Amino acid sequence: MRQPLRYPWLNFDVDDVLAPAIAVRVDVTETKAEVSQHWHRKGQLVFALGGGVTCRVPSGLWMVPPHCGVWVPSTMEHSNIATANARLFFVYIEPGATELPDRCCTLWISPLLRELIIELSECAPDDVRCAFLGSVLLAELPDMPVQQLHLPISSEPRLRRIAEALAQDPADRSTLAQWANRLALSESSLARLVVKETGLSFGRWRQQLHLIVAIRELASGASVQRVSGDLGYGSVTAFITMFKKALGKPPAQYLGSIARNGGSAFVA
Repeated sequence: MRQPLRYPWLNFDVDDVLAPAIAVRVDVTETKAEVSQHWHRKGQLVFALGGGVTCRVPSGLWMVPPHCGVWVPSTMEHSNIATANARLFFVYIEPGATELPDRCCTLWISPLLRELIIELSECAPDDVRCAFLGSVLLAELPDMPVQQLHLPISSEPRLRRIAEALAQDPADRSTLAQWANRLALSESSLARLVVKETGLSFGRWRQQLHLIVAIRELASGASVQRVSGDLGYGSVTAFITMFKKALGKPPAQYLGSIARNGGSAFVA
């Protein structure tokens, strides 16, 4: 059962703080935690030092593995789901304070940026040191490479129904024909609809969801055996084969490459 994500402050609105950049650390307990749909005047960078976070925005699902962060632009509605025992940092940035994309994206976080975020979270927004750390962070952040850990989600109600069902039960192996029957569509009509709304075939779209869930769970410490079972694979070998074919590396090497050099490992 998911618990509300508890912030380390009371009666505090980040949008009331005029500092160009502030950071807040949030530690998740042994159960999954969730921040429900909301938005800020400030842009938000969601950074995971440990564990994983999934951000949902109207256009898609974004995965935050360790050593990466998801950028959510100013006023964009979003929700965050953190794995158990995650160590999170939320960085709030004033609109126009630096040049970042006007769309949601996953960014690699360099060791320098990681340390800046940690230090920034430990000082008060009106501290001179906070202003200095924030200025360095804002100078470095636009140079971070984008990681394409993204599942396109359409606002089309029938596809959103499939997406929500698969997010709840990623092991569901219903065929395209079975989903079409449930939605009172022909198989060919549903196939065309998925491609039109997401740019992916149904099989590739579901595989992308599996990859996002797999990376999130593996990053939180789950074993390859457990993840392959949770995703409905008949064997660990079948899961590793799918993962390697999609990403070019088996799970352990892929996560290791993200930790070492960020830009070389991504989900297309």
